[in-house]
Formats: sequence, structure tokens, C-alpha cells
Amino acid sequence: MAALPALITVEELRTLDTPDRCELHHGTIVPVTSPALKHEKMQWHLQQLLQRALGFAWIVPVEFSYRPLPQFELRRGDVVAISRARWDAGDPDDNIHGAPELVIEVKSPSNRPRQLRELASLCLANGCQSFWVIDLEAKTVTTVGPDGKSTLYKIGESIPLTVVPGYLDVSEIFASDR
Repeated sequence: MAALPALITVEELRTLDTPDRCELHHGTIVPVTSPALKHEKMQWHLQQLLQRALGFAWIVPVEFSYRPLPQFELRRGDVVAISRARWDAGDPDDNIHGAPELVIEVKSPSNRPRQLRELASLCLANGCQSFWVIDLEAKTVTTVGPDGKSTLYKIGESIPLTVVPGYLDVSEIFASDR
């Protein structure tokens, strides 16, 4: 019987000579590809829309590293929303522990449905209130809540903002003037 590979902790990862763009999944280093320009434009656009919709009490970073579980997980969200109180209370020499309150993944060719479901489950089990997947090709947004229920939104529909009262129109997300 072969020995199991050693698990890498977040602290150990920080001491290794690893690529700049990597994550830690279940104690395994996973290289992450750099996104295409259309992906980055959508991230920027979502950041602007959400910051305006959520207001000063929320921080909306892009490519944000967080630790959904304390030991063997370090993920990077395409766009996330974190309460300003949680942001301010964070250790400046570490990452936010737990998942951000809102995590948005812009679907790319490297994403597999199973991986997105697993990430949604991980985030929702560790503090996330809503997990979104933006599909640039289909121009849809799928949201998943803590109950595991997913909802598909199309242009002409509005997505409830679970972290504050209000909605975000799908047509705003896919506005052509990005």
C-alpha cells in the first residue's frame, strides 16, 4: 500500500517557493491560471456594481485570498464581499478566516461543475451567505444559498442581495459598456 502524500498547511505553503497564483485545496497545492481579459473586466465591473449596491459597510475586493478552513485551505475568490467590521478586525499578517459573506466565481474554461459545487459547499459551510457563479457565455448568474438551493437568473431578472436589502439586475451585470 502506498503512503499518503503529506498535507500542506497554509503556514507551510507560505514558506515554500510556489507560483504566485496558487491555492491550497484540502492540503494540496493547486496552481491557478491567470484569467483572460474578459474575465478580469467582469471582475472589475462586478466590484463596481456591488460596492455601489452594498455601500460603505462592505468591502468588495477582487482576487481575494481567504481561509474557509483554518489549516489546509487557502482559496482566492474572483469577487467577494466582506463586512467592513470583519475586514477591520482581520489579522493584517494573515488572511480572513472563514469564507467571505458573498463569494462570486466568474466561470472560466478551467472550472468544472464538480469543482464549483465543492467550492460552493465549502464556502457555504464556513460563513458564506450566498455563492454566485457568473457564466459569461450564457449570460446567466447561478446563486446558491446556505440551504443548498440554487437559482438561475437571466437577463431581465434581479438577484436578491442577501447581505443587505436590495437587488442587483442581471442586465446590469452583462451591460455591454464594460
